Amino acid sequence: MEYSLVCHNLCALWSSPVKKKLILLSIMFLIWVYMLYSCVGYCSTMPSLVVDSYRGKETVSAVGKRTESGRTDLVSRLLAKPQPWEDIESDYEEPSIRTAASRDLLDNEMDMDRAEDWDEMRGEQQRAPEPSAMSSFSNGSGSKKLPQAIIIGVKKGGTRALLEFLRVHPDIRAVGAEPHFFDRNYDNGLEWYRELMPKTLEGQITMEKTPSYFVTREAPARISAMSRDTKLIVVVRDPVTRAISDYTQTLSKKPDIPSFESLTFKNRTTGLIDTSWSAIQIGIYAKHLDNWLHYFPMEQILFVSGERLISDPAGELGRVQDFLGLKRIITDKHFYFNQTKGFPCLKKAEGSSKPHCLGKTKGRTHPNIDPEVVQRLRDFYRPFNMKFYQMTGHNFGWD
Repeated sequence: MEYSLVCHNLCALWSSPVKKKLILLSIMFLIWVYMLYSCVGYCSTMPSLVVDSYRGKETVSAVGKRTESGRTDLVSRLLAKPQPWEDIESDYEEPSIRTAASRDLLDNEMDMDRAEDWDEMRGEQQRAPEPSAMSSFSNGSGSKKLPQAIIIGVKKGGTRALLEFLRVHPDIRAVGAEPHFFDRNYDNGLEWYRELMPKTLEGQITMEKTPSYFVTREAPARISAMSRDTKLIVVVRDPVTRAISDYTQTLSKKPDIPSFESLTFKNRTTGLIDTSWSAIQIGIYAKHLDNWLHYFPMEQILFVSGERLISDPAGELGRVQDFLGLKRIITDKHFYFNQTKGFPCLKKAEGSSKPHCLGKTKGRTHPNIDPEVVQRLRDFYRPFNMKFYQMTGHNFGWD
């Protein structure tokens, strides 16, 4: 009796058209909520893995380590403490034993390079892009490719200025932060590296810059293994001025470091130069170049003068555009000279209608160095400079 009554009520309820629609909508809504809940739960726990083609194992995806919230954090990956890289061994008469002070300086220089690179990135993010600037990328078009050209050096030579100038060109797309893939992050694999790159369209060039590649022994072989056709750009500068600039950067972060003079010499009395100090070692360009020439022909390497990049930026950028096989779009009209900073600035930066100069970390005033020490360094570098001129077929006029 009770069963018949229940069936009768259900049939009456179902026979009502309005109530029938409400029941169907309710069922569909519950199914939709359940599917959404299941999808979110799956996505939040699914590991993002890629196969490391070099080591045959699974590694965390290219965009970096997964945070506790289940998302990846590229910033933490770029700012993570780098793996120490082995300095190039010295084959000169001076013993290659690094003093405690210079070893500490080298470690801190890595951290400062990374911090300054991040400062530049934050400055770029603060420049609001124009609505029409690179609009083709706003809808997700293009694809990420391994770089066809890399600015491999040198530190404090003008690499940041060159990169910023080149980014004005519509056919160049470059990652802003230094990836340090071929010196510190190589174990992460090529897919990790590729994911750091910006998207490019057909005919556009992908670029990156990491100045420490030039002095890293393993970098030439690693880049060659990626692609033997990679074009390499080296920004070189008077090695004495470069060393002082290098020291000035360190001094701005650590005012209590030893004097430039005490770090330059192993023995001030005998005038023996300490080539284990990275600020000195980087400027021995001929030694580092010899390592690269074992893997790349000279015609694939372009040497940009850091001095001419200041005095004639359009001229140097013309050479770079020719080297990359691009139309000369960046010309004199893109630059003006900033008297206060002592550097050329862009009249119109990438993605902005406003003038753009490099950040406050560029163009620091150098400390006064004993002229005798400067002369001793010039004497030390002279034979290496002559060899470098001979190797490159270009006299940079540093002597």
